[in-house]
Amino acid sequence: MEVIRDKISEFHEFYEWAHSVSDDRVKDWLFMQGYTPTLVLSGLYLVAVYIGPKLMKDREPFKFKYTLFIYNFILIIMNFHICSELFINSIALGYSYSCQPVSYTYDPREMRVAKALWWFYFSKLVEMLDTIFFILRKKDNQVSFLHVYHHATMFPIWYIGVKWVAGGQSFFGAMINSFIHVIMYTYYGVSALGPEYQKYLWWKRYLTKLQLIQFVMGITHAIQSLVVGCDFPDWMHWALIFYAFTILMLFLNFYFHAYIKAQKRKADNKKLTSNGKQANGYVSNGDTKLPKQWKAEAKKDK
Repeated sequence: MEVIRDKISEFHEFYEWAHSVSDDRVKDWLFMQGYTPTLVLSGLYLVAVYIGPKLMKDREPFKFKYTLFIYNFILIIMNFHICSELFINSIALGYSYSCQPVSYTYDPREMRVAKALWWFYFSKLVEMLDTIFFILRKKDNQVSFLHVYHHATMFPIWYIGVKWVAGGQSFFGAMINSFIHVIMYTYYGVSALGPEYQKYLWWKRYLTKLQLIQFVMGITHAIQSLVVGCDFPDWMHWALIFYAFTILMLFLNFYFHAYIKAQKRKADNKKLTSNGKQANGYVSNGDTKLPKQWKAEAKKDK
């Protein structure tokens, strides 16, 4: 017990010291007074992910057609504001895209960068509603490990980004991510209008490719910052590299199964069911029966 008390005491001292060196400019902003609100909200999100499907098991799914459209439109506006604020003010301040230390001054444009980063942090809380809407609509297949991992971690991670480094190198990742999210929530907004709009959503695969590109860009940006010895906390660079790498691997796994493997399976099934094609002694000519396992595979891909 004494060892545990010592460790708790050490952690408390570290926590107090960390707050003493945090950014004074943001200390009075919403949720920035301490880590507790962020941790509690992240914990509530995970609880909702766990109990939500159980509560919805015997209930009819909600529709949310226009609610979802409005929700996605709000996120488009929010992310556009973040992206444009970071881009315009970083250009006006002459930010370096290679190495940009944090300026803790109250310069109006530096404050606009800091506020945009706070909005980026807050947007990660709002985006947790993505999962809640999936659960209420009983689309549990969308609530994958990748989905939950990404939503549950971005909000607490960006508390650290805003609390200690609301500027400098932090602007790059947030600017790129908010730009991608403008496109992503446009896709979701159109999708929410119903099946008749599916014909306008042929570009989903390219959206996934853009998401993969942003993670590679983030990792590359952090690595080159370490190489040039940028005056920015090294541990934050390493944390970003590790986190972005895990997300990249999960997205690559999703891309492989959703597009490459699925496309190959569809091509194989098309061969099996095409007229006049023979396989293992069976001929599909419109009236000859296929083996059960082939029919099951073909049905799965319809």
